[in-house]
Formats: sequence, C-alpha cells, structure tokens
Amino acid sequence: MNERVPQRVPHRIRLVRYALTATATVGLALTALTPPPASAAPRPDVVQQRLDALVKEDGVPAALATVKGRDGRSRTYTAGVGDLATGARVPVDGQIRAGSNTKAFVAVVVLQLVAEGEVGLDTPVDTYLPGLLRGDGIDGRNITVRQLLQQTSGLPDYMAAPALSDFTTIQYRYFEPRELLDGALAQKAHFPAGTQWEYSNTNYLVAGLIIQKVTGRPFGEEVTKRVIDRIGLRHTYVPAAGETALREPHPHGYLRTAQDAPPADYTDMDTSMAWAAGAVVSTDTDLNTFYGALLAGRLLPADQLAQMRTTVRAEILGRGVRYGLGIQSRPLTCGGLVWGHGGTAVAYRTRGGVTEDGRAVNIALTIVPDGPTGVRLTDAVHAALCR
Repeated sequence: MNERVPQRVPHRIRLVRYALTATATVGLALTALTPPPASAAPRPDVVQQRLDALVKEDGVPAALATVKGRDGRSRTYTAGVGDLATGARVPVDGQIRAGSNTKAFVAVVVLQLVAEGEVGLDTPVDTYLPGLLRGDGIDGRNITVRQLLQQTSGLPDYMAAPALSDFTTIQYRYFEPRELLDGALAQKAHFPAGTQWEYSNTNYLVAGLIIQKVTGRPFGEEVTKRVIDRIGLRHTYVPAAGETALREPHPHGYLRTAQDAPPADYTDMDTSMAWAAGAVVSTDTDLNTFYGALLAGRLLPADQLAQMRTTVRAEILGRGVRYGLGIQSRPLTCGGLVWGHGGTAVAYRTRGGVTEDGRAVNIALTIVPDGPTGVRLTDAVHAALCR
C-alpha cells in the first residue's frame, strides 16, 4: 500500500489556522451586512429618464411607454400629468389615439384579401371602385392597390383640403369618406403613379373604400374581426360613427392653437376625418402586441408578409427610413432595424415598433411635438431598444 501516514499537526499551527478561518468568516459576514457604496446603486432607467425629460424640458403634458426587453418582459412607464386642468395622474398604459398606426391595420386587411384571392396587389383601383378616382392627373385605371399601400400613387393628401385647415372648428364634425376624397380630387396629382414616394392619407382612405366594396362590410368591422379580435387586442378599437370619447382610462390629449396660447383639450373628437387613415384607438402595450404578431407571421401568410416588408426609400421620415405596405423600417443606432409605423392624431403622437428578435417599444405623447421634440421622441425609442 502507498497510503501516506498522516502526520500530527502541532497545536500552535492548529490555533493559527483556526484564527485565520474565523477572521475570514467574520469578514464575509461583515461584507454581507455592509451596504454597497453609493457608486453601486442601481443605474437610472434610461426610458424613464427620457420620458421625464420630454415632460420637464420639452413641455409635453404626458408621456407613456411600454417596452418589451431582451428578457421578454414588458415594462410600462408614465411621466407628466394626465389632465392639465385637474393634475390627475397619467393612467398606466392608458388609451391613446393611435393615428396612422391605423394604416398598418388596414394594410393587413387588404393583404389578407390578397391572400384570399379577393384583391390583386397590382390590379388597378378602378377594378374595385370604377370611375371613383378621376381628377387633374388622377386616374384610377393607372393606380394600383400596391401603390396605394406603398404611398407611391401620386394622390394628393385630403388633409390639405381647406375644410380641414382649422381643427378647432371641426372637433365634433362628421365627415363622409366621399367628402374627404373630394377634397383630395380637387387638387392636382403630385406625380404620375409609381414614379415617386410621398406620404398621403388619401391612399388609405381609398384602401378603406376597397375593403368595404370587396367585403360588403364597414372597414372598422373588418379590422376588428381580422386583426383586433384575432390576436386579442383587448384595449384597441375602431370608433363607431359619432363616437367621440375614449372608452377606457386615458390621458387627455392637447392641441397647440397658437404659440403663446395654452394647449386646448382635444381628447374628445369625431374621428371620421381620420377614418381608415388614422381612427384606431389603442394602448402602447396593444400596439407592441400587434406589431409583434405581425412580424411573427400570425396575421399574414409568408408571401403577403414578404410583400409588406418589401420597401422603398422614404427618408423624408428620417435617415435610412424605408416604407413597405403600411409598415416602415428604421435603422437603429445599435444596429438592426425597428419595424412599425407610428402615428399622429390631432392631440397625440406615437412612435415605436419591434425588432427581429422580439424587442418592442411604443411611446405616446399627449401633444403633437414640434421638430426638436419629435427628434427627441425618436431618440427615446432608440434608447429603449438599444439598452
């Protein structure tokens, strides 16, 4: 056997070892009980910091956000006040008017109809709405459904019509879609269809009319059935005709009427003037869910989703921005793309989207910001997705 015979350790050495062990144990205990130095305190949340700055430095009444991080968890944020008159708190994940995010909902419905063989992307609008689009340089026989969804039709924006020049006078006025369209057709085409890109709400007004003609149902009912109910958006809806108030807890939205005037409360409104171009009401969390489901293929077959994500340059919206069919891509400062749309209603603005790996953010402001504030809103989206 090669076992060693254990040697006896002298008593003095055993005492030294015991003393060292005891000292180390006490040291560990003291370390556990000692609070960390101030420098080790948790870092401030960058999203909260950005929202607070938009309120304190830019004068935004309220800012709300929902962020889904790399860990898959969603976090909600608020800053400011929900009602300038009363000072009420901002409701967490409150409802807001989602504005042109509506266009992504409408594009999904049209592309579902394409997948069902009811609509052709490269079919002229006149096939579905014969004789409707006629004007100076405007001819529905030369404008395709794809060009509507991609904003390359050349149709002038109905929002530039005189009837919509003063929001304070039409807050509760009802508009028929045809009345809005007439405001666009009274203008000259901006360019021949398919030759340029230019954002125009009229494109989605016509897309809504196509949905109604093909399905025989109101566009809002089709959006509800095919998108909202399908993926369980519990706080999202298309307002009914004549409905002016938001249905659930919400922050008030405000309109700047003059540079030195206090913001006017524009929370309640008749959204018929936005119709298929921007009437949807939602929340930050529901918008994250919608865009996440869309990119994950839960709303469209692969072929139609690929068509939706085929983009053209739209840098007027920002450096590197490209526009697909009712959805846009924007390069992130940390690499990759964020896919979404964003929206501006009369008294609300939203920005955000989702990434390929499932991160998501939507930020809502309760006033339409000016240029510098709008840039800082976009920067906040980047900060939320890149942390």
